[in-house]
Amino acid sequence: MTENFIVMLATRNPIPLTSFRAAAKAGEFLITAEVAPPKGGNPEHMLKMAATLKGRVHAVNITDGSRAVLRMSSVVASAILLQHGIEPICQIACRDRNRIGLQADLMGAHALGIRNILALTGDPVKAGDHPECKGVFDLEAVRLLQVIQKLNHGIDCNEQPLSDGALDLFPGAAVDPQCASWSGLQTRFERKLEAGAQFFQSQMITDFELLEKFMDKIAAGCNKPILAGIFLLKSAKNAQFINRCVPGVNIPQHIIDRLAQAKDPLAEGVKIAAEQVQIARQLCQGVHMMAVKREDLIVPILEMAGVVPVSQMALR
Repeated sequence: MTENFIVMLATRNPIPLTSFRAAAKAGEFLITAEVAPPKGGNPEHMLKMAATLKGRVHAVNITDGSRAVLRMSSVVASAILLQHGIEPICQIACRDRNRIGLQADLMGAHALGIRNILALTGDPVKAGDHPECKGVFDLEAVRLLQVIQKLNHGIDCNEQPLSDGALDLFPGAAVDPQCASWSGLQTRFERKLEAGAQFFQSQMITDFELLEKFMDKIAAGCNKPILAGIFLLKSAKNAQFINRCVPGVNIPQHIIDRLAQAKDPLAEGVKIAAEQVQIARQLCQGVHMMAVKREDLIVPILEMAGVVPVSQMALR
């Protein structure tokens, strides 16, 4: 029985979904959304949330220990989505693995049919639910992108050949147009481009003037899609918590006041997010939707913003 099972795994040919890559290269307006893996062994809730996004987004981001909080492996969770016909963007963070482990996971992801990778440094361990752990950080995001570039060319990070075939990954990176250091932002962005990033997803955008400045002054001419991070704020209290606890985020007081004065703060948050999607459409090539624990509201936000299903975009 064991031998038969091994043969079945070895001969299985996972079919990768690559519509996100095709849409990016075709210059379509890209829509992605974030879903967290389960904290435990049952993926039912993750699948339920991701299923609401099927046909409405180009791909679903699966986080890798976001905020250094323990959850299921992003590679495994991404493979589960793929089995259900949902294209994943698998986040890979450098915090928890050395370069051997990172390369091993990238090879495994490719073998499972996963093609889209978001290369991240990772949040600090002390921010999460296991603060006593030791962070690895053998690499950081730029060097991870360089490793992916090598694996795609059939060599490992020591430039030794991959005897069983090169990878075919579509790597992306994070960007923060609201970074306090403008020169640091430009340098980091250019290094990620040079290291092979094919798309960029931004942190939560609250200042769209800074996004416009970034697009005009830094990203202009890069020919890589930039997706603006749109975050669903559920209440004034939620917005205030984010201002206190998330570095680099400054939700304007007028937004907090709107939420505080609304009869239905969640509905107002949906309206605000839809307005932000409409602004982003005028500035960049996509949006990355984040609605923690309310992923079911992402489609209503997109509908309110007038964004058509992705299946209809190519027909326009």
